[in-house]
Amino acid sequence: MTAALFDLNDLAATEDFGRRLATHLFPGAVVALIGSLGAGKTNLVRAIALGLDIPNPAVVNSPTFVLIQEYDARLPIYHFDAYRLTSESDFVALGVHEYFNEDGVCLIEWADKFPGSLPGERLEIRLTITGEHSRRVEMVGTGPRYQSIVEAFPPLAA
Repeated sequence: MTAALFDLNDLAATEDFGRRLATHLFPGAVVALIGSLGAGKTNLVRAIALGLDIPNPAVVNSPTFVLIQEYDARLPIYHFDAYRLTSESDFVALGVHEYFNEDGVCLIEWADKFPGSLPGERLEIRLTITGEHSRRVEMVGTGPRYQSIVEAFPPLAA
């Protein structure tokens, strides 16, 4: 397991982080997004989608009531939100394992609710609120492909 910390001072820094992260993602990548309400998980998904050349980033919003949204981009994006789910079986019933085996990128908000249903190899991103618009990001790669993302991901300028 390889980890790195980043301080994002504002929404622009979050967008830069997400765009840069997108350049390291690959078909079948799974990104587990963890953080409290308002931590910026959906903003980060939108930034990753921008980095994957989504034609209209305005379509990216929290799929809390829909549970899964699919977006066309350079790599297909599968955006999950487990916030309203109450059991691991509900999460599995969404067909997550089929999505994990597709050629797109899976971005899962509230992934910490059902860690047993996630692939053993994945990228975890923990967002912590540090100010009105600032966030601390902990990125953890589990498995060789994800560890290499963390190791290759350049630190943000201070």
